[in-house]
Formats: sequence, C-alpha cells, structure tokens
Amino acid sequence: MNVGKSWSVVFLMVLVFGVGVFVYGAAAGIWLPPLASEAGLGIDHLFMFILWLTGIAFVATEGAMFWFLWKYNATDNPKPAKFTHGSHTLEVIWTILPAATLLFIAIYQMNAWAESKMRVPKEDDPNVVVLEVRARQFEWRVRYPGVHGGKLGQQGELFTVNDIHVPVNRMVLVHLKSEDVLHSFFLPNMRVKQDAVPGMNIPVWFRPIQEGTYDLACSQLCGWGHYKMMGRLTVESEADYQAYLQDLDRKQNATMPPAPPKAAEEKSE
Repeated sequence: MNVGKSWSVVFLMVLVFGVGVFVYGAAAGIWLPPLASEAGLGIDHLFMFILWLTGIAFVATEGAMFWFLWKYNATDNPKPAKFTHGSHTLEVIWTILPAATLLFIAIYQMNAWAESKMRVPKEDDPNVVVLEVRARQFEWRVRYPGVHGGKLGQQGELFTVNDIHVPVNRMVLVHLKSEDVLHSFFLPNMRVKQDAVPGMNIPVWFRPIQEGTYDLACSQLCGWGHYKMMGRLTVESEADYQAYLQDLDRKQNATMPPAPPKAAEEKSE
C-alpha cells in the first residue's frame, strides 16, 4: 500500500471512531443527564433529531473524502491536476440544500421553542407554583410566597439561599432576576437554561415529573467566585413540599424579633 492510500486509511479510522462514539453515546443515553421535566421530552427529541441529521451528513461527507483520497492519490494517478472553474449547477445545489435543511429545522423546532420560551403559565393559576430567584455574586437567593396565602411582595414571604424546593407534577414559574452581572440559571435535568440579566424580570417555567435532588448551576463566568454558584433543586411530593414551607416559616418567624406589646404601643402614641 502506498503512502497516499495509507493516509486515506488513517482518515477512514477517524471517521469510524467518530461514528462509533456517536452511535454509542446515542444508544447509551450519555449525551444528556437524566430527564426530569415534562417539556424536556420535546427538547431531547429535537436534540437527537438534529444529532442524527448532522451525523448522517458527517458520514456522507467524510466517506466521500476518503473515497477520493483512496482513488485519486498522486502515486496511482501521476497525471497533472486539471484546472476547472467549477460547476454553477453544483454550487446552486449545495447552497440550496443546506438552506432548505436549516429552514426545515427552524420550522420543526417551533413548538419546542414555544413551550419553553413563549407560553408563559398564568401566575394566578392555583396549580402553578410561583417563586423568585435572584442571582448575585455568588449565590442564588430564593423567595417564596408566605404559607398563609398572599403573593410575592406581600408580608410573610419565605427566603432561602442556593436551595429550591418544588412539588412534583406541578408547573413551576420562576421570576428570574440579577442584582449585579449576567448569570445563567441552569437546571440540566429540567432542560432549563436562561440568562439572568440585570434590570430584567425574566419568566422561566418547567414541570418536574421525577422526584429527586438535582444540580442548579450558573453557566456564565460571573466572576472570581463563580464556582460558588452551585445550588440544588429538590423535587418532592406535595406533602413534603408543604411541610418544607411550614418548617421554613417556623424557622424564619423564630429568628424575627417579637412585636412590642400593644399597651406599650398605645402609651408611646
């Protein structure tokens, strides 16, 4: 085997290795972390569709390159190269095909985009859990409505840091804000990733379908303490969620200073 064909075989081994990694990753489910949200089903389907589409194009392109390297190497074909201006027809074809493919993908993904970015749940829906996550260097500040009714911004709010609890099988609506720089609210298992922009209140929503504890990370390089932006999301049953809020309410009320006696208040007036 001559040198030219030897190099073409090396090129083919790269192709075989790449396809092997692709097929193994898709079959073993290692491309993405375990799914735990309802909308993530559509996102995962879209991801795998694009992965297979680009994978097939990769195999076809690299296979054609190997064939030409093998068949037309300089050792077996010592003829001088022939200059050509190219083919206008071929240029039109390989311009139209990628454009049509991208247009198809843009249309195909519209429903997944709408579900995760456009169809905002109604805040006054009793089945929607509403909370606020305020990012800052270098923590996530979480705010819940009080357990005795009311909304965000009213008396009795509950607060935590780097620890979000939500009930399973209920829509969760997060008001995402930032106090300083760009942060990225990233819940890999929920297939949620949204930048927190200073001065903006950005709605983020998901419906968890699997109980467990999941990572909450910031995927923006937000400063020297970026590594501290690691929180957790706990998805639990409705009963455990309500018990968590009640316990949080008791702890916060226990740390609050007692109100002055009524008589003392009247006397001071």
